[in-house]
Amino acid sequence: MGENKLIRFDWFIKKMLRDKSDYKVLEGFLTALLKKDIQILNILESEGNQNKEDSKFNRVDILVEDNNKEKIIIEIQNDRESDYLERILYGTSKVIIDYFKLGKEYKNVSKVISISILYFNLGVGDDYIYYGTTEFNGVHTKNKLKVKSKAFIIDGDGNEKIAYKDKNNIFREYYIINVEKFPEIVKEDIDEWIYMLKTSEIRKEFKSKYIDIAREKLKYEDLNEEEKSFYERHIDNIIREKDIMETAKEEGREEGREEGQKLKQMEIARNLLDVLDTEIIALKTGLTVNEIKNLK
Repeated sequence: MGENKLIRFDWFIKKMLRDKSDYKVLEGFLTALLKKDIQILNILESEGNQNKEDSKFNRVDILVEDNNKEKIIIEIQNDRESDYLERILYGTSKVIIDYFKLGKEYKNVSKVISISILYFNLGVGDDYIYYGTTEFNGVHTKNKLKVKSKAFIIDGDGNEKIAYKDKNNIFREYYIINVEKFPEIVKEDIDEWIYMLKTSEIRKEFKSKYIDIAREKLKYEDLNEEEKSFYERHIDNIIREKDIMETAKEEGREEGREEGQKLKQMEIARNLLDVLDTEIIALKTGLTVNEIKNLK
């Protein structure tokens, strides 16, 4: 591993994000992605926070609470998972339920933001960052519905007046980052972070908020020998899992090709049943005599 190489972001989240001085790295990433200043107040309990060596290497996740009391799930997924969208929907729903106490007013429901950093292609698209949320649009006009909330303000004469402002969007938001599709062309702050996610490097000219702290915090050379050993095992396990998945996919493709060839042979044999005898059909198609008899 090169002298300037950084440890992977998922390892940093899984093993090192325990000290508040480490929060700055994640705050920098979130600030660049969400385009607002993010300060992490708390790291909440989630699968990614649990310090277990036997946990899955395929996925790392962490749940944090920011200065606006919003709950943010950051998940790094190394390989394809079936029903992925359904699972992140369940994950955000569970956070809402877990952090809404019975008897509270509904206005206290937590806003939840889900951020998925994926190292595989999810669906078909021409971008590397996707955003989704719930909006209400006119069926006929297509215009967005704006809901106002009432507030009391003091005017210049010291009189209390009623004012109305747009109600905050409390619906869940989803960000999906497809790391492999990032073209390594840096145009804005978030691109610097995705470049790091893809290459494990931070260029000297990068200048987004806290990216310089990430450059220091994620140095591989600063790990002690035990940490290096655990980290290398982590990387080996990710590679091994990917190899297993690719092997399974290739075996599936090969089985599919063989099945397709068999079906083709059977179709040819079926068309020859009325014009050739069984032995000649077997010779021409490669099927057994019994297989041809079964077709009859």
